[in-house]
Amino acid sequence: MDEQVFKKRADETLQALYKRLAAASDEAEFEVDFNSGALAIEFEDPPAKFVISPNSPVSQIWVSAHSKSYKLDWDDVESTFALESTGQTLTELIQDAITKQLGEEVSL
Repeated sequence: MDEQVFKKRADETLQALYKRLAAASDEAEFEVDFNSGALAIEFEDPPAKFVISPNSPVSQIWVSAHSKSYKLDWDDVESTFALESTGQTLTELIQDAITKQLGEEVSL
């Protein structure tokens, strides 16, 4: 995938995820910020910060959460970014990470 296609897909994906996170943050205990093309999700109790950012040189979206790094590639079948090893989509990964962080089910 060329850089322009990646940037378009990554931006659309992160914008859509931001909207879902903003809606969910009304009900759950976290803050979400979308700045300079990257998403940050911050928690007060227990304190933590997740970062979701595009990495153009390798055409991946990188996620840092729970002291781990996840690298998601574009999945043509699902038309979204997903973990190659499990098929888990970006939205599913973030939903699971937030649920684990808060200890309560969060739906995106």
